[in-house]
Amino acid sequence: MQYQELQNLKGCTVLVTGGAGFIGSNLCETLLEHDIKVVCLDNFATGKKENIVPFLLNPNFKLIEGDIRNLADCHKACEGVDYVLHEAALGSVPRSINDPITTNEVNISGFLNMLVAARDANVKRFVYAASSSTYGDHEALPKVEDVIGKPLSPYAITKYVNELYADIFYKTYQFDSIGLRYFNVFGRRQDPNGAYAAVIPKFVQQLMSHESPVINGDGSYSRDFTYIDNVVQMNVLAMTTTNREAINTVYNVAYGDRTTLLQLTNLLKKHLSEFDQSISNIEIKHRDNRAGDIPHSLASIDKAKKLLHYNPKYNINDGIKEAVHWYWEHLK
Repeated sequence: MQYQELQNLKGCTVLVTGGAGFIGSNLCETLLEHDIKVVCLDNFATGKKENIVPFLLNPNFKLIEGDIRNLADCHKACEGVDYVLHEAALGSVPRSINDPITTNEVNISGFLNMLVAARDANVKRFVYAASSSTYGDHEALPKVEDVIGKPLSPYAITKYVNELYADIFYKTYQFDSIGLRYFNVFGRRQDPNGAYAAVIPKFVQQLMSHESPVINGDGSYSRDFTYIDNVVQMNVLAMTTTNREAINTVYNVAYGDRTTLLQLTNLLKKHLSEFDQSISNIEIKHRDNRAGDIPHSLASIDKAKKLLHYNPKYNINDGIKEAVHWYWEHLK
C-alpha cells in the first residue's frame, strides 16, 4: 500500500523496535517500500528471523540484535535516527499473569530505556504501541481515550505506565511522542504457535488442520478486531503529522466495530472453506472464560479521524479474507 505522507520522510532513518515481530515487520516492510532507511532492533524473544529475511539484502535496512532492557543497546539503535516506532514489548495478558516480573522489565524498564535513548539522540518523534487493555474495568462502550478504568492484569498496568512516562517526558524534556492503543490486531505474519498465540492465527491453524477451535466462554465476548494495514496507516499518520494538537497524546487504533468470538469463528470457517470445503463442517468447542479477560471491547476512532485524518480501509470481513489467504499460502 502506498502512503503519500511518507514521501516527506525520504532521506530519514526510522528505528523500529521489535522490528522482527508481527506488527514491527509490517512497518519495516512499508517503510522500505517507500525508500526510507530502517533500523530494526530485536532480541528475537518473540520476533522471528524469517519475518525480516526479505529485508536483509536491502541497503536501506540495518539489523541490530539487542535487548531494550539494555540501555547501551537502545543508545546504539537510536544513533542517527530521526523517528522511532516502538513496538518491542512482551504481549499477552496470560503471560503477564504467569510472569509479571519479566513483563514489567521489558514493558516498563525497556520502555523507559528507549525513551531516554531516543531523547538523548534528539529523535524528532517517538511513536509507541500502547494497548486497549488500559481501559481495564471501565465498562462503557465505545472506549474513548480520556476515560479509563483500573487495569485488570500486570500487562495492562505496564502499558498504562508507558503512557504516563511518555506524558512526563513531554512535560519535563519537551520530547514528542504519540501512543497508539491497539485493539486486537491481526493479519499476515502473526504467529499461530506458542502458548500465547493470538486467537485468529491460532484458530486459522487449527481449522486448516481440521481441529476444533476452543472458545473461552460461550462466544458472546466481543472485540474490535483490527487488520494490520489499518495499524500501519495509523503509525504512518502518527509519525508524519504536522498538527501540533495531534502530538503528545494517545489514540485508539481500531476499525470501530465489534465482532463476537462466535461471529469471528464463522467468518474464519467461511473464508477458509473457499480453499477446503470440509472446514465449514468443523464444530466449535467451549471452555471457561480466562482470568483477566474483559467481556467486550469497542473503540471510538473519532479522535484519530479528527486529528490524524485516520481512515481505516479494512473491516473485519475484508481483513479476515486477506489474512486467511496469507495463512493458506504460508502455513500449507
